[in-house]
Amino acid sequence: MSAFSRFTPLISALPSTVPFVGPEAIERQRGRAVLARIGANENGFGPAPSVLAAISEEAGNIWKYNDPENFTLREALGAHLGTSSANIAIGGGIDELLGQIVRLVIETGATVVTSLGAYPTFNFHVAGFGGRLVTVPYVDDREDLDGLLEAVRRENAPLVYFANPDNPMGSWWDADSIVAFARALPETTLMVLDEAYSETGPANSLPSIASLIDLPNIVRTRTFSKAYGLAGSRTGYVISTPGTAQAFDKIRNHFGMNRLATAAALAALKDQAYLTEVVRRIHAARERIGRIARANGLEPLPSATNFVAIDAGRDGAYARAIVDGLMEHGVFIRMPGVAPLNRCIRVSVGPETDMALFEEALPQVLKAIG
Repeated sequence: MSAFSRFTPLISALPSTVPFVGPEAIERQRGRAVLARIGANENGFGPAPSVLAAISEEAGNIWKYNDPENFTLREALGAHLGTSSANIAIGGGIDELLGQIVRLVIETGATVVTSLGAYPTFNFHVAGFGGRLVTVPYVDDREDLDGLLEAVRRENAPLVYFANPDNPMGSWWDADSIVAFARALPETTLMVLDEAYSETGPANSLPSIASLIDLPNIVRTRTFSKAYGLAGSRTGYVISTPGTAQAFDKIRNHFGMNRLATAAALAALKDQAYLTEVVRRIHAARERIGRIARANGLEPLPSATNFVAIDAGRDGAYARAIVDGLMEHGVFIRMPGVAPLNRCIRVSVGPETDMALFEEALPQVLKAIG
């Protein structure tokens, strides 16, 4: 297959892979429809009715570019978080922001520290900008704060990634431990504190805004994709010091934000009553997944997210057989990609119809694979 002859050496050397195979691609490959979409950590309960109304109301203005300064959304987020809009940078989901963070900090050959098996899209961006990954194994299915700090100091790394609550395991650290870790980092190391699941964890897992807002080497990434049910609209944001937040203006696509997504995010922020209700439903669905797992002799891990990692009790090949077997029943789930985490399967929360399909299919799959 021919390709352009003057790609950079880095691009020519990179594999033609993407971090995730989507359910749409699986449907095409297998010729089988996804009936229960509970694999991508989406919020199957969807956004608030008020959000859908806001999208509909704004639809006629889609001929206009979105405000390139994202002024109104930054002001709303600042007010919601109790900080200044100057502390906020907006992007097309956390995935886009991670790429911008890596671009801001990493030159070819620079070292980046992360956990072995943590969110692979971050690693994808590191490879794309020529960084060198140094990984630290999980300990007891949690990211190892002491190990990450030791690796940062040993490598003099300019960038470290840590998610709380964690994907793919659903585990979490308490706020005091995270703040202590952040303040122990060298000021020459930028920390990505990925808080995509911040709304679904226990209250003591989320550091206050004030506890970290003075640190220019901490960027907290959050999203409207999970609890707010807006994964398809691609809206995320960074919280940091004004100087660090402003750096994103130097490299971002200033017309990259979707006008309807902005209207949706503004409406979602206003409807905190719906957020409270949907988080309750997420918690209930987590419990439901746990009960299904135990009924089939599997062990659900404690979760602070909108998914549950389930220990299947064997190895990655066995977990993969469960994932593939469920897809034969139209139930789409995923699994961690690295041992020993890949002994688990990972099931996202969803409405009752999806939970029922999972409950029906799982014992059939386990019996079939033996």
